[in-house]
Amino acid sequence: MSVNHVVLGTGAIGRAVAEELVKRGESVRVVNRSGRMDEVPAGVEVKAADLYDHEQVQEVTRGAKVVYQCAQPNYFEWQQKFPPLQESIIDGLTDGDVKLVLAENLYMYGRVNGVPLTEDTPHNAHTKKGRTRSEMSKAAFEAHRAGKLRVTAGRGSDFFGPWGLPTVAMGERTFYPMLHGKAASLVGNIDVPHTHTYVPDFGKALVILGERTEADGQVWHIPNDNPQVTQREMATMIAEEMGAPPKFSAMGKTMMWIGGLFIPEAKEQVEMMYEFEQPFIVDSSRFENVFGMKATPMRKAIKETVAWYRSHPEKK
Repeated sequence: MSVNHVVLGTGAIGRAVAEELVKRGESVRVVNRSGRMDEVPAGVEVKAADLYDHEQVQEVTRGAKVVYQCAQPNYFEWQQKFPPLQESIIDGLTDGDVKLVLAENLYMYGRVNGVPLTEDTPHNAHTKKGRTRSEMSKAAFEAHRAGKLRVTAGRGSDFFGPWGLPTVAMGERTFYPMLHGKAASLVGNIDVPHTHTYVPDFGKALVILGERTEADGQVWHIPNDNPQVTQREMATMIAEEMGAPPKFSAMGKTMMWIGGLFIPEAKEQVEMMYEFEQPFIVDSSRFENVFGMKATPMRKAIKETVAWYRSHPEKK
């Protein structure tokens, strides 16, 4: 089967990209290690591949016009496994007439002391995962400049939305407890602004970057609604949508460190706590002005997210 679009990774962002492409009537293949995926969107082909093998990357992407890189190793394996994963993907795509769209986060910027982040903010990572992200992004755009392939990247903030998000701040630890009348588990200082990216907006924006040639060779911040919302305000909106009283607790760095003694993901989140201890605001105006996309209004995004969690009971 020949397809125009290949999505690497079937987590929340990969699924959002696939669903957006389906809405547009595009032919889509999604790739993961197992070749299996829950609730496969109609018309989407699912294939298995080891993306650390560039020959397998080449095989599953053959004939594609755009490849979306949304795959990643376990959070606690980023340093060791993320760079070789991206290197393998780039090697597998080199010499083909293909465009690579990267899903990135904001770790490479480091501590910015509340100054709004723009695409021109310099890389000043002081954490191991931030340095990994910075090195990977620079390597990808060096491949673009060398003419190996065309590259663009969409960078999103901490995200929320459907499809299950066990490790993010505004994910399963927030929505499932609140649905059961319990306290949401938030992170850090919940009264400072913290930009959140809606997962379907992330997917839509990456598809736009894949379509538009003016995106090539550049980084773009994914559009966000209400970028100065606090976690307290956001959790209150979630509670209002659920028709429940707002209940939440906040986990600081010490408690996260203690949790990390037992949970590898929690241990890896400790060094990133600076993002939740001071204002963390993302400016996405460049994307909005160039491509004309606005983020989903936060109230609507929360309504859709609550509906998804209600229809997908927590797995015990």
